[in-house]
Amino acid sequence: MKKEIFEGYTYIEGGVCAAKGFQANGLNCGLNPNKEKNDLGLIYSETPCQTAAVYTQNKVKGAPLIVTKEHLEKSGNRSKAVIVNSKNANTCNANGIEVAEEVSSLLAKELGITPEEVIVASTGVIGEPLSVQPFKGAIPALVEGLSTGGNEDAAMAIMTTDTVKKEVAVTFAAGGKTCTLGGMAKGSGMIHPNMATTLNFITSDVCINAEILQEALSDVVKITYNCLSVDGDTSTNDMVCVMANGLAENPEITEKNADYEIFRQALYIVMSNMTKMLAADGEGASKLLECTCMGAPELETAVTVAKSVIGSNLFKCAMFGEDANWGRILCAIGYADAEFDINRVDVSLCSAAGEVIVCKNGAGVAFSEEKAAGILAEDEIDIIVDLHQGEASAKAWGCDLTYDYVKINGDYRS
Repeated sequence: MKKEIFEGYTYIEGGVCAAKGFQANGLNCGLNPNKEKNDLGLIYSETPCQTAAVYTQNKVKGAPLIVTKEHLEKSGNRSKAVIVNSKNANTCNANGIEVAEEVSSLLAKELGITPEEVIVASTGVIGEPLSVQPFKGAIPALVEGLSTGGNEDAAMAIMTTDTVKKEVAVTFAAGGKTCTLGGMAKGSGMIHPNMATTLNFITSDVCINAEILQEALSDVVKITYNCLSVDGDTSTNDMVCVMANGLAENPEITEKNADYEIFRQALYIVMSNMTKMLAADGEGASKLLECTCMGAPELETAVTVAKSVIGSNLFKCAMFGEDANWGRILCAIGYADAEFDINRVDVSLCSAAGEVIVCKNGAGVAFSEEKAAGILAEDEIDIIVDLHQGEASAKAWGCDLTYDYVKINGDYRS
């Protein structure tokens, strides 16, 4: 997947360890019976971080989300560490909050910080009993192995059905200082967010207060993770958190000024790239799908239409079959919860193999099926929807729906 180039921002390696002052580690604590696969990860900053987070809107919430939210409220939105496990979601367990709190306390004691400075997260099977014992035995080694090069081990620790780790980092200038922002994400299935998706951790050395950091995250999530759909299921454990330790020593960002816009763009770059990585690695997926809705009367309409197309299972199946069944696209546009004139809508299908217009003014036009099949044979497909009713535009991301999706989810617990 190619990364979009943005002037003034440079992609670098390092993920959550790219920014100054952050270390990470990952190892196998026994939750995953395959000892070669990490299942417990840690991110740590010796300097306290201003912290912002968003959580799933699913009524069923994992115990770690409840505990993390309480910790940030008690600490005044400050944190120093993230501990996260895979294989077990710690959701719908009678003692789930107790386990999450004890894990936080064990880590806090090992690091010499307070439990309220710990963000705790879990991903995996829902309703599976979870003991604190695997954590208790592994936390000392997890802390001892912290390093500025531990980002890959941490990124691999949060993988479930993911086939690849997902990391992005960029450098940029703000307030006359060189700043860095990087992140890691996990997710392959059970992705159709109402505020965020899967587990995503972002770190930065920018100096910014928690209130304005939360505004930036809540704003950017609407046009990145909230515009992602793999299978229409909103997880119980979705969370995105951003930690900023201020070590770049730029003048503190406390309002929506020029430096805020620079930071917000960096956040967008990292989050949009990770969103696309999540879409491309959808369970069983063979194609990354990107829908751009342009010419909308306002942003909300553009987002709604793009998401409606990406969320259509019939459309996703057509993309798997490399079938230019544009009627399914129009159908999805038509049931989008937004006001616009469908008789002014154009649709094109694009890829590295070219572009074909399949619909003009809400009606089909003649096109080469052979050319369309060649376009849809590529790994990355763009669907361009032009409403011709304004200046707003938005993108949404997803993947095709394949036979393998059913195979993977038919025996997920095993």
